[in-house]
Amino acid sequence: MKVGVIGTGTMGKNHVRNYSEFKDVEEIYVFDTKSEQAKQMGEYDVTVCDTMEELLSCVDATSICVPTRYHFEVAKSAVEMGVHCLIEKPITSTVKEGEELLGLVGDRDLVVGVGHIERFNPIVGEINKMIREPLYVEIKRHNPASARITDSSIVEDLMIHDIDIVFNVFYKSGIGDYELYSAGNRDLCIAVIRSGNSVVSMSASRKASKKIRTVYIEEEEYTIEGDFMNQEIYVYRKPGKYGMEEERYTQENIIEKVLVNKVEPLKEELKRFILCVRRGEPFPVTPQQALDNLRRCEAIKKLNGM
Repeated sequence: MKVGVIGTGTMGKNHVRNYSEFKDVEEIYVFDTKSEQAKQMGEYDVTVCDTMEELLSCVDATSICVPTRYHFEVAKSAVEMGVHCLIEKPITSTVKEGEELLGLVGDRDLVVGVGHIERFNPIVGEINKMIREPLYVEIKRHNPASARITDSSIVEDLMIHDIDIVFNVFYKSGIGDYELYSAGNRDLCIAVIRSGNSVVSMSASRKASKKIRTVYIEEEEYTIEGDFMNQEIYVYRKPGKYGMEEERYTQENIIEKVLVNKVEPLKEELKRFILCVRRGEPFPVTPQQALDNLRRCEAIKKLNGM
């Protein structure tokens, strides 16, 4: 299979690196408006194209790793030329663009997926096997400032990962009717969702001095803690004993460490994309799901006057 990567910044380079390791990928084509940056991909034995149209005419499938404001324009070109594509999240800059893109995809026989990478983090699948009826879900995604992201607020830059996981994974049968509360700005935001007996809290920041990627879930019989970066999960069962020892409160818990097969989520995501293209199957993160995620982002931003 011939594969392209449009946009060779930090994320694009990671796509190229992974594609170069796949047996099913025969040739890799790259394009970037910054031609010198594209030429730096030479270490991976790629063909550098002079135009996006040249790349699209050569490949079966492509990754779209350009800045968010160009997602619609580039994806539109790929779809119109009949090229399967994986668009880095968010699907587009605005809901209006996303709706137009879905209209363009329509009933075409194309695989169009969106790169919500945490879907492919192994702890997400393991936690999904364990949860039944979450009473409380708390996800923290905090970062130091990054020069890489310049055209997205914290909501569609970082929090969107957790919006996707909450709505499309952890609440298997749908979150149902819910109330949404939020406070924040372009670089720091918290969103709280209340649905029935369940409460979800998501926080994201680009002002942190420590990088944090954690999930905490309380159910009636146990509590789950997970770390997205270390790919570790701990399960805490109800205390077997309460008591006082030397005037100090004590309790005994059953603590289990879940065996997680650690992988690089991006590699798993791209493997799945190639497999879906070969089989003609939908990518796990569909354009419709990605558009719904973006709608939720815009609802949160609206509450904060962004």
